Amino acid sequence: MSDPSTAAAYEAEVPDINSWNARIIAEVRANAGYAAWSSEADFAAGRPVPPRFPGFDGPGMPLILVHHIGAKTGRARISPLFYLPIGENWAVFATHGGSPHHPAWYRNLVANPQVTVETGMETVAAVARLAQGEERARIWAEEIALVPKFAEFEAVAGRQIPVVVLERVHGNEMCT
Repeated sequence: MSDPSTAAAYEAEVPDINSWNARIIAEVRANAGYAAWSSEADFAAGRPVPPRFPGFDGPGMPLILVHHIGAKTGRARISPLFYLPIGENWAVFATHGGSPHHPAWYRNLVANPQVTVETGMETVAAVARLAQGEERARIWAEEIALVPKFAEFEAVAGRQIPVVVLERVHGNEMCT
């Protein structure tokens, strides 16, 4: 696309990741922790967005908003993430849609594990840690049973998908 007017038209039709994140974050907050994730416009434009997952046709997918600090930039970030409840904590999965690379949010959590989790019902401080061994296998199997597409992501990525547990820090519940 060397024609600037064509590039501008394309950018106007296909929102960038920041616009997409802003839409999802607003929707999660407006719908108590649920968002459509991928809109019809995203799919029609061929935008590489996460696919729809079977079983999440109601108010949208259950998502949490994870507030974290950029590993390289030191800037505050918010990532809407699909999760699996683990008791009072949350497991998140660094699938990156089947990419061979880890998502930026994962690298950020490894570098800066102190996070804030916005659930739609509450906002709490948490600490991120990598699930290992039997714990990872158990959580991953539970997630695959719920969302079989994640197994495909792992196969295509050619890497073991990291499972990150976000553990609630007690005594630090924040007002929402």
